[in-house]
Parts: sequence; C-alpha cells; structure tokens
Amino acid sequence: MTPSDFDVGADWHVADPYPFLARLRREAPVFWSEHLRAHVLTRHADVRAAYGDPRRFSSRGSLTISRSLTAETRAKLGEHGSFLSSFVANVDPPDHTRLRRSVSRAFTPRAVAALRETFQRLNEDLLDRLAPRGTADFVAEIGHEPSVRLTARFIGVPEADEAFVQARVKDWFQLFLSPQPPARQLELAEGFLAYLDYVDRLVAARAKAPRDDFTSLMTSLIGDELTHREVVELISTILLGGNDTVPNQLGNAVLRLLREGAWPVPPPLTGAAAEECMRIDGASLGSFRYAAEDVTLHGVTIPRGALVLLSTDSAGHDESVFPEPERFRAGRPNAADHLVFGYGIHFCVGAALGRLQLRTALEVLGRRLPRLRLVPGEPIAYRRSLVGRGLTALRVEW
Repeated sequence: MTPSDFDVGADWHVADPYPFLARLRREAPVFWSEHLRAHVLTRHADVRAAYGDPRRFSSRGSLTISRSLTAETRAKLGEHGSFLSSFVANVDPPDHTRLRRSVSRAFTPRAVAALRETFQRLNEDLLDRLAPRGTADFVAEIGHEPSVRLTARFIGVPEADEAFVQARVKDWFQLFLSPQPPARQLELAEGFLAYLDYVDRLVAARAKAPRDDFTSLMTSLIGDELTHREVVELISTILLGGNDTVPNQLGNAVLRLLREGAWPVPPPLTGAAAEECMRIDGASLGSFRYAAEDVTLHGVTIPRGALVLLSTDSAGHDESVFPEPERFRAGRPNAADHLVFGYGIHFCVGAALGRLQLRTALEVLGRRLPRLRLVPGEPIAYRRSLVGRGLTALRVEW
C-alpha cells in the first residue's frame, strides 16, 4: 500500500491501522491524504512539534470540520453548523488564553481529586447490579455509565436528563464524525439542535439559580470573561468527552489487558498500565490543525491554509520513542510521553480527570471482577470515525 491508500474509514484501517502507520513513518512521515483532504504527520517528533507551535499550526476552526453534509442538512443547522467555533481547543491566543484561564478554575488538582470518591462509588454501584449476572457487553453496560454520570454531575445535569443528553451526544458524533445518508443526517441534525437547546436552557437556569456545579461557575463569568455562546460550547463539549472519549478509552484498555493476560492489574501498576493502554490503544486518532504559513517537513511542503492531521495514534507507536511499540509493557518508563491529550498550550484541560477515571475504573473492576475474560468466539469491531477509536461492543464474562 501507498499513502494514497490511507483511509481511516476503510475496514482494514478501522480493524488495525498500526502496521500501515509504521510503514508510513518510515517511508512517508508527511503525506497528502485524498481521503481526508489533508496532510498527515505520523512521527512523534513532528506531531509533538506541531502541537507546540500554534504560530505555524493554527487551531482556529480545526474542530468545525464536517464531512459530506448535504446542503439541506447545512441549512437546517444554520449558524450551529460551526459549532465549537469558540471552544477553547478551537481557537488561538489571545482568545485561547482567556478561555483556558476561565475553564481551568474548575479543574484544579483539589477539585479533580474530590471527584474520585464519587466516580469510585458510581462504579461500585453499577457492579453491585451487574455482578450476579456473570456476563455483559462491556461497552454498553459497564464502560459508559459511570463516566457519563460523573460528567453529568460535574456539569450539573439533573439525573432525569442524563439519558436524553447521552442520546443527543451520540447524534453529534454520528452527524459530524461518521458518514451518514442524507435522511439520517437530517434526523441527527434534529437531535443535535435539541442538544444545544437543552444546554442553552441549562445555562439560563443556572444564571437565575446558581448551584455548586461547572455550569454555574462558567455562567457566573458571562459578561466579564466569557460570552453566552462560549459557555454553551464549553459545557456541550465537556459533555461530549465524558459521554464518549473516556468510555471508549476504558473499553480499549480492558480489551488490551485481557488479550495480554494482564488482568487484573496489580494496584501499584494501575497508573502505569493506564498510560501504556492510552499509548498503544488510544481513543483518539489525532487532532486537526491549519497551516498558518508554508511549512516544509521531510521534503514535503504543506501550503498555507492546508488542513493537517496530527496522527497521535501513529505517534504512540513511533519506534524512535517507544522501543518495540507493539509490545504491551505495563511498566514502560516513558509511556506517558504519548500525545493522546495533546501537547503545549492545547494540552487537554481535562486530562487529569480523564486519567483519574481510567485508573479508578481499572482499580475497581480489577478488584470486583478479577476473573473477567472475553467471551470466546465473539467478534471484536471498532466504530468508524474521523478522529476517534472505540469498540462497538465487547462481550465479557466473569
């Protein structure tokens, strides 16, 4: 295969992209992808450098990419077709500096640590209900619920609304990150607009009656540091991550640990094993940037204005940084050098919370289900997505 075969939606790529990515790192570390209509960076050093160079690799507009939406769908979305236009990860300084400063108030080490007990209890309660059954679909029944409920409590979503929010979040991911037929696009667009309307009403409610939650904190900054739209997009996007990215990472990690015969992880190694799981089976394929000027790397010129994919899944398997990258090593000393959370000024503001959730879930699951194993003969399949990697299902028993 050649770089022209690069297609994140192809069956072989969805199933196992890493052998082809290894070849690209050797032979075409920078290449043009007709499928993405973007240049792709595959080596760890280049991806890291691009993350750390917002002057040449701009984030402005990088998250507002929508693939093959019909004119009718775009018309229905209207101004919301540019959703995320003011989200912190989608802008450059000075807007980025202002937005990140505001959001960081809710992600202090003390605030994140305080959520650990809540998340642990959510996992324990779930297993109290499921353990007697002896089997489950890990993705649908175990991996999502605790993270979804923790995120909802952090944001301030009432328990009665959690199922609605989760369904609408799925609409967003399917609409913007997976190819859909025209009729389905319109259906998903309706759900997405309902989602934004819900968050808008939540912000309005907290403005009138603040509570001890993230929405109230951000709403209190409207007019001084943030705009109403910025608050709506901040809340909407954090809900997206809690309902999708963290659960996907947990599913990928559990599958890897079971296949490697590394279950349960000894408590002293849980943190290190979690980092190695993120490195070798990250829930993110990468991040997009725009070239703010002509950039030449490895003899390839990326023209100003071109879209660029920073391939973090390839970077995590770079042999020059991680010897024997396909080998799982729970104690790999530099596993945390993966770029799943980005790097530089756009390093994920919620990284500490994501890490806490992954470690805590592995600890509780390992203690409560030490005999967890894959159901023999069940197929393993991943969802098709432009930027994410997560399982469609994972049948387990104990």
